[in-house]
Amino acid sequence: MPTTLTIWTYDWVPKGPRGYVRDLRLRWACEEAGLAYAVDAVPFNARGAEHLARQPFAQVPFLDDGDIRIFESGACLFRIAEKSDALMPQGPQEKADTQQWLIAALNSIEMVTVPWWFISLAKPPENPLAGWMTQRFERLEAVLAARDWLAAGRFTVADLLMADVLRVPGELGELEKFSALKSYVARVLARPAFEKARQDQIAFFEAADAERT
Repeated sequence: MPTTLTIWTYDWVPKGPRGYVRDLRLRWACEEAGLAYAVDAVPFNARGAEHLARQPFAQVPFLDDGDIRIFESGACLFRIAEKSDALMPQGPQEKADTQQWLIAALNSIEMVTVPWWFISLAKPPENPLAGWMTQRFERLEAVLAARDWLAAGRFTVADLLMADVLRVPGELGELEKFSALKSYVARVLARPAFEKARQDQIAFFEAADAERT
């Protein structure tokens, strides 16, 4: 009998991050793959020794897969994707292409977009990372202008992660000059599994509101 996966997130977050906390990526992957999963939580306000034992930076998500425990959203996505051809093609080159683009989403795109976003919160006259981020978008635009998906000619876990990485810059208008990227993000986020995962996460945190009042 297949083991039920357990995705760990915070027990509550303020309204702003809801729909963006990275356990969403794991929920989405499980929904795409049709894998059974449960959601459990660690305290948002009291990140103690038990949390640190599972995630040394006191972040989420982390994942239980039977006796296997793993943290970091990218690593968890690899683990989930290996369970489903819907997420990870099995042909040697297609699988390699999917893996490289999943890592590229983290190491070439998100490594720029996240600090860019943090700096932008202070509303500086000029964001010093804007040029670097634009360069990365230009290069990704050239790839996606020529194809609909990053790897294997179809949706894979690489698209799931890349679209989520691009979601906040897109919502802030940073993809307006990149028609292929804008269309790509819209196409990936239109998938029913994404919307279910997003709504489920929001409902999870809304339910916790009642327990705090």
